[in-house]
Parts: sequence; structure tokens; C-alpha cells
Amino acid sequence: MHSSSVDAFKTAFRLHPAGVALITASTPEGPVGLTASSVASVGVDPLALAFSVTRARGSAGGILRAETFLVHLITARDVETAQAFAISGAPRFTPEQGWATLETGEPHLPSARYALRCRPLNITPVGDSSLVLAEVLDVIQGEDGDTVVYVDRAFRTLAPLSS
Repeated sequence: MHSSSVDAFKTAFRLHPAGVALITASTPEGPVGLTASSVASVGVDPLALAFSVTRARGSAGGILRAETFLVHLITARDVETAQAFAISGAPRFTPEQGWATLETGEPHLPSARYALRCRPLNITPVGDSSLVLAEVLDVIQGEDGDTVVYVDRAFRTLAPLSS
């Protein structure tokens, strides 16, 4: 593929708004988490979602090896936490971020609008990335708030169009 096609592809998706999620899991080495803008609903029978991760090491590797994980659908209140989870080495799972632990062991952010407890059904390698198809085991409702999206390398809230 030509670099111009790669650049055009990256630009196309950089300008395409996507919801923001924090994906967390418990591992023998401790909690892991990352920010994702690739989460999508797949179906309702069974309840399923999909997302992709770029690498199979670090936090992404921990999530790919976990038996279960949480996909947090966040609001504007959690943007600082999402920014921290998007930067390697930034503080994660701090008391200030408001983390709790579910009885099943996963790190849980109660301020997220929803947390979807999942188990992987299929992990498909795609180049340097992995596409994860997961069954949703539980839907945990959290706090309401302003929807946040990621577009053009920035977090933004949504405002209705005037009629």
C-alpha cells in the first residue's frame, strides 16, 4: 500500500468521531488499562462487542490474556483519566481517579456511564493489532454525564444541532 493511502486512511479516521472507553483488567502483575476509541456493539444474542488494540504487550497484552475485563463507556467527567490511560507511564488507578474493584476482581470506575463486564470470544491478529470479539456478561450502570468523543486528536463533548 502506498504511503499516501496510509496517510489518507489515518486522516479519514482521525476526523471520524469515535466514542471513548477505558478497558481494564486484573492480572497477576496488577491492574492494567488502556483508552480505546474502537469499541463497537456487535449484537444482542449473545450480547457482544468488539474493539482493537495496537500492541500485544504492556496493558494491551494484559487485557488480551485476561479471562475477563471491563469496558467503561465514559463521560466528560472521566477525560483526565482517559488521557492518563492513553499515555505510557502516566499515573493509573490512583485514588484521585476514583477506582474500585468488583467482587469478580476487575478494576471498576464507578463514574463511567456504563461498565460492560466481558470475556473474550475471539482474538484475531491483524498486522500489529488485535481485533477482540467479546461476550458481555454484565452491564453495570454508573453516573450520567456529558457524552465524550475523540476526533482530530482531541476529546470533545457533543452539542445538539440547532433546528
